Amino acid sequence: MGRRGYPPEFRTKVLDLIEAGRTVADVARDLEISEQTINTWRRQDRIDRGLEAGLTSGAKAELTAAKRRITELETKLRATRRAIELVREAVPPKGDSKRSR
Repeated sequence: MGRRGYPPEFRTKVLDLIEAGRTVADVARDLEISEQTINTWRRQDRIDRGLEAGLTSGAKAELTAAKRRITELETKLRATRRAIELVREAVPPKGDSKRSR
């Protein structure tokens, strides 16, 4: 998984430990992860459960996918526009040639 993060199951277990009464500092130390990471997970969990305002995990995933798709489409559009420019340079437009008599 690389530096992309921890599996959802791991996050759930960490949050369960906190919910059971363990302190964030203790869990962070025992599992060798930062307190900030745990607090971020806690906040996102509260958002997902509707206890706090913010973008849910599902909404974040949709937004990320939409941004990725927009970037892909913009790249294709630039390539298409460049191809059109190259064709216009190589092929003179109709009606631009002189008629022979």
